[in-house]
Amino acid sequence: MSQTPASKTSPAIRLRGVVKTFGAVVANRDATLEVQRGEIHALVGENGAGKSTLMRVLAGMYAPDAGTVEVFGRDVQGWTTQEAIAAGVGMVHQHFMLVPTLTVAENVVLGSEPTNGMTIDLHRAVTEVESLCRTSGLHVDPRARIADLSVGEAQRVEILKALYRGAKVLILDEPTAVLSPPEVQELWTVLRTLRDDGGTVVLITHKLDEVIAISDNITVMRAGTTVSQFPTQGVTPREIARAMVGRDVNLHLDAVGGAREATHVSATAAGGTPVLRVHGLRARSDRGTVAVNDVSFEIMPGEIVGIAGVEGNGQTELLEAIAGLRAVQQGRIEVAAQDFTTLSVRERADRGLSHIPEDRHRRGLVLDYSIADNLILGRQHHFSSRAGLDLARIAANANEQVQRFDIRPPMASLPARALSGGNQQKIVIAREMGRPFSVLLAAQPTRGVDVGAIEFIHEQLRAARNAGKGILLVSADLPEVLALSDRIAVMYGGRFVTILPAAECSAELLGPFMTGAAA
Repeated sequence: MSQTPASKTSPAIRLRGVVKTFGAVVANRDATLEVQRGEIHALVGENGAGKSTLMRVLAGMYAPDAGTVEVFGRDVQGWTTQEAIAAGVGMVHQHFMLVPTLTVAENVVLGSEPTNGMTIDLHRAVTEVESLCRTSGLHVDPRARIADLSVGEAQRVEILKALYRGAKVLILDEPTAVLSPPEVQELWTVLRTLRDDGGTVVLITHKLDEVIAISDNITVMRAGTTVSQFPTQGVTPREIARAMVGRDVNLHLDAVGGAREATHVSATAAGGTPVLRVHGLRARSDRGTVAVNDVSFEIMPGEIVGIAGVEGNGQTELLEAIAGLRAVQQGRIEVAAQDFTTLSVRERADRGLSHIPEDRHRRGLVLDYSIADNLILGRQHHFSSRAGLDLARIAANANEQVQRFDIRPPMASLPARALSGGNQQKIVIAREMGRPFSVLLAAQPTRGVDVGAIEFIHEQLRAARNAGKGILLVSADLPEVLALSDRIAVMYGGRFVTILPAAECSAELLGPFMTGAAA
């Protein structure tokens, strides 16, 4: 690794002409980025634009094929991850890098453990992490095992890991994708404090309202290269989206209570048999506590029922129980008047139940399988004969879905691991919405997806509803729930505390129900 002396007047980060390829895939081409000390800098672009790759070059995970990398005036091209951490560069990844069997405290101090003589001082580790939780506002039990945490809690642990190591440059890749609105505000407080103390933050996010709210400057990437950089003040979300995608993007769905497509008929007015009926459902969490407590509801053909609520109130367990991924303690699940309660996951899928899971890595993909193979997961028996898998049909299916859902790069033989998080999400959505279904369970369908892809996914959901499908939507993005749903259920403490027509709902009305104040 080459080095030049550090300069107190140089930018915190300066990357110039960075090129990074993976075989035939060009992730970065002539990418540039300059970030000053003491600022929060937003790095935005479509899925697959090269943002995460560029930041992994900065964090020492990848060596660039060409270009220069400087941190605080030092040439650090080709430095290691350990050298980056020692220099105060910490990266919080979109997909967690935690050891599930260890506790929160053990994960936070891993590699930097406090010792008492020749042994690790676990008591001190817990004490230090408790103190860091208080000062950062990122609250989580240091003694809890990672395997027992919610997705949102695990994200906080990743941020705590970087802060524990004294990060002066903090890189956050989609950090709010799994956080509730109050948790997002807590994170903003942490980032502003870090900035005001002279620290530097690079924020990768697809949420343009967050870019406006928290950043000082913005860099836009497209197709692996930097296309523009400008101050945040005075810019609009529409202008950022246009720079990202290269065209105008519809950032606003049809208003709640407003006009729907002409083909859509009100589910209430249509009557008929519900496509999904859940009665008295009860299910436990991974910890053995009651997570879903006597939940009953129906979804009619051509209806989207959205579930609003702070994450961790049973939404995940409810969808997993309906999908067959979690045992039902009591209650009944019907799809098109058929009893699904004891059917296997495969039987449910074959009879018209699709499921976009909350955690695409844990439930939705086999990362080392190709795009083509992931697009038939759970449906291999539909692509096989006595002679084995029908490779020609698998390839034809992959080509069709890659084009329809704009999966990038459009190379069906690539392993899913090689794609950006947003394009991995498109694989899951393509598989679940690209086959026959009558009911779709959609958990966080646009998490980690860029504005252009969000627009497309929303169009697909509305089209499915207009075609008479029933959709159960869970999203931490309350505006998304408000805009897409026909009816909205609020889940708190494992129960549905209210179900209202979306036309009557607002964030102000739903807020007290979501926090339990109006339960």
